[in-house]
Amino acid sequence: MTAAARGERPVWPEWRGWRTAAREALYGPGGFYRRAEGPAGHFRTSVHASPLFAGAVARLLCRVDEALDRPGELDFVDMAAGRGELAAGVLAALPADVAARTRAYAVEVAERPEGLDHRIEWLDTPPPGTTGLLFANEWLDNVPLEVAEVDAAGVARLVLVRADGTERLGEPVDEAQARWLGRWWPLPGEEGLRAEIGLPRDEAWASAAGTLDRGLAVAVDYAHTADTRPPFGTLTGFRDGRETTPVPDGSCDITAHVALDACALPGGRVLPQREALHALGVTGARPPLTLASTDPAAYVRALATSGEAAELTATGGLGDFGWLVQPVGIPNPFPE
Repeated sequence: MTAAARGERPVWPEWRGWRTAAREALYGPGGFYRRAEGPAGHFRTSVHASPLFAGAVARLLCRVDEALDRPGELDFVDMAAGRGELAAGVLAALPADVAARTRAYAVEVAERPEGLDHRIEWLDTPPPGTTGLLFANEWLDNVPLEVAEVDAAGVARLVLVRADGTERLGEPVDEAQARWLGRWWPLPGEEGLRAEIGLPRDEAWASAAGTLDRGLAVAVDYAHTADTRPPFGTLTGFRDGRETTPVPDGSCDITAHVALDACALPGGRVLPQREALHALGVTGARPPLTLASTDPAAYVRALATSGEAAELTATGGLGDFGWLVQPVGIPNPFPE
């Protein structure tokens, strides 16, 4: 049993940068993402909100299939798969002829859950040389990164943290970090302003998208772009469905919104989830009232579906998530 599981906090002999601290807390032995209950035990993603989401991803996979001229084998790669919920939902929603040609992969650091569809291959890294759709739902926000803060002299310094969440400022950011900040998240010289340095996420996304020979890579996440960077950053924690102070002891999720515009490779496009889902047939439109009198049971079912679609596309909620859509050798299915 880990220290976090016993209700104890590990003791570190030194201060650490947030990237190292979060990586150990999330993915180290006994880390948050290695727990049996999985992410669904602590927070609700679009995948858990409604099967409509998996259905939309299945329709996107079919569009990719058509753009690829229906290859003999079609790959679906579910990055940060949790307990395989999305991969299983996509397989269930595919037309039978497409499902028969689809090789599904779930990529996750935790052990394979019992009872998962035998057609889903469980991996800890994305397979190379795939043809199809790589889909990363709320993955990049959990790729650990460094946090920078401006000191009293106007210098951007790395934020160091202890296991109990106590912070202090460390060395100035290095040259590569300074270049990234200057390009993607400029920090005026005002004491206390903060930024999350997205270099590790840019690299992680390039690596994941690079496993595709042809197809489409999509990253869906809490996001901001250059014109909406928050002045004090977004680093936070989640535990038991509630936002909490980020403490890197393995007891909570540690997350920060993603600078998706910085992650984008040439040809990529960032759009809101509501726009992407509308294009894939998830609109949230209410059923006609006439259905209530002609088929009350169907009306109730349609009304429930409408409510789920509304949650997935809501302004101020899941609909504000960003979709980074990265085509590889095919046209972008979400043209501007």
